[in-house]
Amino acid sequence: MPIPEKTALADRLAQLRHAMREQHIAAVVVPSADPHLSEYLPERWKGREWLSGFTGSVGTFIATADFAGVWTDARYWNQAEAELAGGAVQLMKIPSGASVLYIDWLAEHVAPGHSVAVDGAVLGLATARLLGQALQAKGVALRADVDLLEALWTERPGLPAAPLFAHLPPYAALARADKLAALRGAMARAGAERHVISTLDDIAYLFNLRGADVSYNPVFLAHALVTPQRATLFVADGKVDAALRATLAADGVDLAPYAAAHAALAALPAGTTLLLDPRRVTLGTRRAVPDTVTVLEAVNPTTFAKSRKTASELEHVRATMEQDGAALCEFFAWLEARLADTRRGPPTELDVDTQLTAARARRPGFVSPSFGTIAGFAANGAIVHYRATEESHADIEGDGLLLIDSGGQYLGGTTDVTRVVPVGRIGAEQRRDFTLVLKGVIALSSAQFPRGVKSPMLDALARAPLWAAGADFGHGTGHGVGFFLNVHEGPQTISPSAMPEPHTAMEEGMITSVEPGIYRPGRWGVRIENLVLNGAAGATEFGDFLRFETLTLCPIDARCIEPALLRADELDWLNAYHATVRARLAPHVSGAALAWLDKRTAAL
Repeated sequence: MPIPEKTALADRLAQLRHAMREQHIAAVVVPSADPHLSEYLPERWKGREWLSGFTGSVGTFIATADFAGVWTDARYWNQAEAELAGGAVQLMKIPSGASVLYIDWLAEHVAPGHSVAVDGAVLGLATARLLGQALQAKGVALRADVDLLEALWTERPGLPAAPLFAHLPPYAALARADKLAALRGAMARAGAERHVISTLDDIAYLFNLRGADVSYNPVFLAHALVTPQRATLFVADGKVDAALRATLAADGVDLAPYAAAHAALAALPAGTTLLLDPRRVTLGTRRAVPDTVTVLEAVNPTTFAKSRKTASELEHVRATMEQDGAALCEFFAWLEARLADTRRGPPTELDVDTQLTAARARRPGFVSPSFGTIAGFAANGAIVHYRATEESHADIEGDGLLLIDSGGQYLGGTTDVTRVVPVGRIGAEQRRDFTLVLKGVIALSSAQFPRGVKSPMLDALARAPLWAAGADFGHGTGHGVGFFLNVHEGPQTISPSAMPEPHTAMEEGMITSVEPGIYRPGRWGVRIENLVLNGAAGATEFGDFLRFETLTLCPIDARCIEPALLRADELDWLNAYHATVRARLAPHVSGAALAWLDKRTAAL
């Protein structure tokens, strides 16, 4: 979706306010969400972007008769300031860990007796409960039965039409029937006769299917309803061919129209017990369930199952990391040669994305990037979720740090890696920041911890070296990663803003990112990111312990390091890591890429 002109945005806001007056609505909330609570949205549900012009992946738009604003967190402040500048929509900054701060604002600014409207089809059930309670306490009504955008957005995109395809062996280690049987076992233990699933990665995992309805994530729009004997997949017509339909039917999976999901819930027999995850369904889905149905609320069993990769899946992930690392070697060899070629103009941040994607595309099993590449030079590197565009990007020339955060979707796994490289000459303060971040990576990557420890509790291990130097960063340290699925998945998250709840327990087989950083606005940014695997570390009288295996294979640029700041054990970790990187990647590269690999993995 192209960024609209300010005049178009002003006209849309005026139309929205006219509709609000007609329906006696004091405030409208437009979250960044779809009926599946996805992180990356199909074009049809980018209403917040359509109204405000802010293109970040996280944010909530609110309009009243005399105010319009977007609430977003520190990762997007610089981007939002630039995109909202000169318009009628204000940036409302959310501190870390306060994602529902806008609810307090609404309760304070909407007068008693008035109403707040939000499309219940895209409002998460857990958020709806918080919002409803806060408004009710102030005498304000919540209307979730209206989608004002449907009438205003005359050119609103339709549903995506990309076909589904099967995720097949050898990559799909567990058969569809086995996954369904395991889910039914979990349902039975919970006392549930039915289970509704709306989150797209859970559905793709359970049915061993993949699609292309959402940018970067190989998922498709669907709901699912599972019973003890059959499962129904609610998906748009034309997305499943006859052969796949027959295969699904043989595994006890029926197909129904995408729009029929709520009607199927409404038709559940009285007395049925239904399992649903209140954090992973919308208010609209919950309201479709009759009062005569008993609802059990718990985390989707598939959320746990897909987070614990099997031994077979992990072998594919390790092989994928070698291919991805080889692509990175080819890219960085190209980049250094390009920067040294004074006969040509400087490369741009856009060139980084193009060349890096091309290098990955040459590797077996590559499907697509796993998210939009972040290539930020100098001051742009301090913008956590920066994205270069044709209209706004930097040439890579002069002196500074270049931060590159990228990843790939492969049939055998999902990758996500961040590296920072020097361009020209860099100073002592830049090397100090880089080394502090590296110390954070090493501290967490080297940790041993009890099995079942709540993942948010590990966050301080990565921050401690930065805190000791008076530095910090405004985002989480790590997120779960899927297996040829979403690059961000739960249930584990390493973040100070996450609650250490039981479902966040660290278990063997989970893949998580480790990505501390330091960002100096207007100057530079540093982030180093590897993916790590929870592996068994043995048992003691105090229980079972886990340790991390670093999966990502890419040199960490020693030209940015201040060696005097590293302890002997930290230096040993770095040298051992580089020896592993060199041994694992050397068979996959040659020529300039191999020479670059040998040079950048030399022991310090």
